[in-house]
Amino acid sequence: MNISIAARLATACAALALLSAPASANAEYPEKNIRMIIPFGAGGGSDVLARTIGSVIKDLKLVPVDFMYENLPGSSGARGYKEASRRKGDPYTMATVSVSFFTTPLLGRAPFKQDDFTPIAAISMSPYVLAVKSDSPYQSLKDMAQSKRLTTGTVGVVSDARLLADMVSKQMKVKVDVVPFDGEGEITTGVLGKHIDFMFGNPSEIMPQIEAGTMRALAVSAGQRLSSMPDVPTFKEQGYDIEHTMLRSVVMPKGVKPEVVAYWENVLRKVAESKEWKERYLDRYKDEPRYEDAKQTAALIQQTNQRYVAIMKELDIIK
Repeated sequence: MNISIAARLATACAALALLSAPASANAEYPEKNIRMIIPFGAGGGSDVLARTIGSVIKDLKLVPVDFMYENLPGSSGARGYKEASRRKGDPYTMATVSVSFFTTPLLGRAPFKQDDFTPIAAISMSPYVLAVKSDSPYQSLKDMAQSKRLTTGTVGVVSDARLLADMVSKQMKVKVDVVPFDGEGEITTGVLGKHIDFMFGNPSEIMPQIEAGTMRALAVSAGQRLSSMPDVPTFKEQGYDIEHTMLRSVVMPKGVKPEVVAYWENVLRKVAESKEWKERYLDRYKDEPRYEDAKQTAALIQQTNQRYVAIMKELDIIK
């Protein structure tokens, strides 16, 4: 009798397992909305990037769910990235990569590090343009290299502009004084007012000045000339080993499954290849097209982090 009861119980348990297995194994991903954490306020570069990615995905019907955007500004990105990183293994949380993704942890101001995230893909590239006032005596990089001292501007102690200024100093063997400003607009005003010699800006910031005849571009920091500025040579073309861009990338929390990574790699590849992405982001903000899969994005994130470590050590910001 006991054997019969045990057998019936075993059969019932097996049936329950079979009933529940398909619901789990065959469940379609994603089943619920994606939480896109934006570690900065509305209207900034990270906000525009995240919302444009989401809008293209929605309009192309690439996923069956919506994006829920959550702006979490504060502490140079620490608040937002902390929230994203603590969702370990969560396939419904995303964030975009910014300069603060690298610098804030290195400064010891954040309870997160890059290892707390899973790189998914890079979707575009933001190069930098070295520009001077249109009537500047510097007609080329070689002219700048002949100077004993140069001045430029940066927002914050550590930034891409600061990193590039250090590269210029080393490559040209010229002392470069970096003046801190409160915003990009003030740096532009500094160049136009001849308070500083040059600036680094994204093409979207520099091109209106060039078109207005107030600035002249001398070099771009990408590995090849930009489609938006084909007449401006790269640093390397002019004999200087300088190349640095910001990859516009997407990450998820550490521990998401490989199949989730593969799913979003495919989605973001389709976004990057779409005319909607070109029109709404690349053409509008003058970024360059560049898609990288998860493996290559992870390698490039590590490479970028090493650059920041090197410059911050040189400036005695970190040990």
